Amino acid sequence: MESRTYQIPNISCGHCVRTIETELKELEGIRRIEVDQAQKRLEVAFEPPTTEDRILQLLAEINYPAAV
Repeated sequence: MESRTYQIPNISCGHCVRTIETELKELEGIRRIEVDQAQKRLEVAFEPPTTEDRILQLLAEINYPAAV
């Protein structure tokens, strides 16, 4: 299992947090999601078939792209 932390500048409210959690949970292989609204940070643990590229792609698709 892999774990990654991302800065998500577009997080501004609880709705943002719920949207990110809901969308990521749909990916097969997601094991843990923690979104910190105050720090605008996402921590996610995953395993195949999910990949980091797929997570980043999904975040961009739902308008919460990770900061580079």
